[in-house]
Amino acid sequence: MEELLTMKERLEAVRDEIKRALRRVGRSPDEIKLMLVSKTVDAARIIEAINLGITLFGENKAQELKEKAPQLEPYGVTWHYIGHLQTNKVGDVIRYATMIHSLDRVRLAEALNRRLEREGKTMDVLIQVNTSGEASKFGVPPEEAASLLRAVSQYPALRVKGLMTIGKFSSDPENARIYFRRLRMLRDELKTLDLPNVELTELSMGMSGDFEVAIEEGATIVRIGTKIFGARPYPDQYYWPDERQTR
Repeated sequence: MEELLTMKERLEAVRDEIKRALRRVGRSPDEIKLMLVSKTVDAARIIEAINLGITLFGENKAQELKEKAPQLEPYGVTWHYIGHLQTNKVGDVIRYATMIHSLDRVRLAEALNRRLEREGKTMDVLIQVNTSGEASKFGVPPEEAASLLRAVSQYPALRVKGLMTIGKFSSDPENARIYFRRLRMLRDELKTLDLPNVELTELSMGMSGDFEVAIEEGATIVRIGTKIFGARPYPDQYYWPDERQTR
């Protein structure tokens, strides 16, 4: 059973699944980045993953990032921030993260740019798009993505590298395909805008239950947590809370 496997065995299985998905659509292994989502995972287990060759980790909560990043600084970890970001947490996140996957509103772009310029930094960001249209999810609606992208492109401290989405939760990964495909097609449309500070080379999509489908649809970053670290102690609502609670 999967829960009896070691972390090394789980990681090897995920890497094999990634390779198979890439082969099915004729993509190269260097087109995909494996990120381990380390929310609620302690430093000792993260170090175990580092010793297995993982250097890219994603955190959903600013407080966890703030606590873990200093502990793991000697290991050369690269941190991405993938959760909903409140404007009053911007300082904590830009101190440690090299990319933010969840830029979804102009107000956040303004706060990020202001703080980054004050500190003489720039930040890679992804625009989060709510491709499934679920009220429980963050992200700009697809039809508003171009407007947000135009606005964000005017902030000199932000570098838009692509888009991010979360597929609709389902026991069948195929049910997420339409949402991943929608993000890829939207990315292709937005590329034609030819905006400053915008590259759109990255598609962050696919998690433990649906990452193979995401790869088949063009993902460049997959976000894997429970498939390698095992089940978490809290329900999904803890990690992806209702918008009204976190603005």
